[in-house]
Parts: sequence; structure tokens; C-alpha cells
Amino acid sequence: MSFEEKVNPAYYKNGKVECIDAIEAATINKTGLEAYCTGNIIKYLWRCEEKNGLEDIAKAKWYLDKLYDQMNKNE
Repeated sequence: MSFEEKVNPAYYKNGKVECIDAIEAATINKTGLEAYCTGNIIKYLWRCEEKNGLEDIAKAKWYLDKLYDQMNKNE
């Protein structure tokens, strides 16, 4: 496996949009913890079929719960 494949594996390049580009678009108006959680939710859902399956779904859920708590606190 090449260095590029280790750094940016193929499962982040599925489809017409790369994961990093989707994260950038989804977090453009977010900052701090909200941006971080949103990016991780997208990342784990993006790769779940190709990498860790239910483990990635559980990680995305953890970050979603954290995002919910953060946004609820700010209301």
C-alpha cells in the first residue's frame, strides 16, 4: 500500500464527491466542537460499509449525541 493510499484510502473517494469535500461543505458555517462533531459524523457514515461497519455507525452516533448536547446547551 502506498503512502497516499494510507493517508487517503479509497473508501474516502467513493462516488463523485470526496469525503473531505463533503465535510468542508457541511461545516462551512460551523465552528469549534459543532464543526468537529459534524465532520466526524460524516466521516464515519461515509466509510462504514468499507471499513468498520457497525463500529463506525456507533462512532457516528456518539458524535451525533455529543453534537446534540452541545447545540442543546447553546439554545
